[in-house]
Amino acid sequence: MRPRRARLNGAWVRPLLGLAVLAALVASVGTGPFLAGLRLIDAPALAAALGIGVITTVCCAWRWSLVAGGLGVRLPMRAAVAHCYRAVFLNSTLPGGVLGDVHRAVRHGRDAGDLARGVRAVVWERTAGQVVQVVIAVALLAAFPSPVRRYLPALAAGLAVVALALVLAA
Repeated sequence: MRPRRARLNGAWVRPLLGLAVLAALVASVGTGPFLAGLRLIDAPALAAALGIGVITTVCCAWRWSLVAGGLGVRLPMRAAVAHCYRAVFLNSTLPGGVLGDVHRAVRHGRDAGDLARGVRAVVWERTAGQVVQVVIAVALLAAFPSPVRRYLPALAAGLAVVALALVLAA
């Protein structure tokens, strides 16, 4: 094991690197774009963004809790919400955009004592979320005028074939 002093000294490296990146950005583009973006934010927009974020995160956690329960792995709602918030943060800050989901899958699996089921629960939950988004997108493209509207029958048929193949494979 490394001595405690060495670990504490290493803990300062990441924040310093983050500040260095921020300083480089400010040096290259200035503060103008950042301040212009901040001026566009008003209280109703901020409240709407926070509300939408809370609702989507809780729905994701609920879906994950239901899927995990269906697979025989207990997941309390409170823990699911906390893990989903961490996953959203990690997905938005780490490269790849899925490392937060990988972390919550592995952590849940280890906490539950069944790594395979924990990972499977997250994979099924994320797949269900993507299916819902595709269905909503196709429905909106069909309901409103769109330049891709003429391709929707072919898109819907292709999605149906993919869905059938996935169901048969599962």
